Amino acid sequence: MKPLILVRGGGDIASGAIYRLRRAGYPVVVNEIAIPTMIRREVSYGNAVHIGEMVLERLVARHVSISEVQDTLAEGVIPVVTSSYEDLLDRLHPDIVVDAILSKKNLGTTRLDAPFVIGVGPGFSAGRDVNVVIETMRGHNLGRCIYDGEAESNTGVPGNVGGYTHERVVHSPKSGLFTAKRHIGDEVQANEVIGFVDDTPIRAKITGVLRGILHSGLIVSDHFKLADIDARCEESHCYSISDKSLAVGGGVLEAVTAWDYERNQDGMHL
Repeated sequence: MKPLILVRGGGDIASGAIYRLRRAGYPVVVNEIAIPTMIRREVSYGNAVHIGEMVLERLVARHVSISEVQDTLAEGVIPVVTSSYEDLLDRLHPDIVVDAILSKKNLGTTRLDAPFVIGVGPGFSAGRDVNVVIETMRGHNLGRCIYDGEAESNTGVPGNVGGYTHERVVHSPKSGLFTAKRHIGDEVQANEVIGFVDDTPIRAKITGVLRGILHSGLIVSDHFKLADIDARCEESHCYSISDKSLAVGGGVLEAVTAWDYERNQDGMHL
């Protein structure tokens, strides 16, 4: 029987791992917060919390309660649960935990949470609080499994997409209520208003396709990430899992399959 995997986080990077694991036949349960704040909602299984059911790359995710998890898995659907992480550990007893929240710090995951624990990105130390860390920094080591040490530190500079880094990401200038005026997949022009925080207009800094924007009606803090604009203007990129997400997901899948193989080999020798 395949080990049960609990993934913390259902954003775009986490969804690359969720997709890879499910395609390889592993049962996956996703733990999301009650009000997810991912901007790349069209490529995030966690978006099921907002819309009930999310279809991405032919896989279906559904927002359910803990009591519905087993039946949902039996249907071949990915359960997305907003109960606390501690409750899920107590009720499900996962074999593997993958912390893919991408908060750049550890929010409480430990090696005692499951027989095998994976941390995605910076904030974890392999051998101390998790068994393995997956590199998320673009470059030579993207997706690499780290069994001793940490991922590269967050630089604070968004990855280069279409020749732009800081310019492609839009942040809130203040705290307040966000209202989106444009939608994912829309072409926008530099300086165009794409939404508001209270009455303050939020403008695109470059011309391109809006590949991510925060859900309307959410309260945001100062400098909160609101949108992501892709100057390559490939609308299909807004609705398919990215190269980076798939690379990170490949690292997670490698770590899981290696651990699964090794434990089965140990069992054969008993």
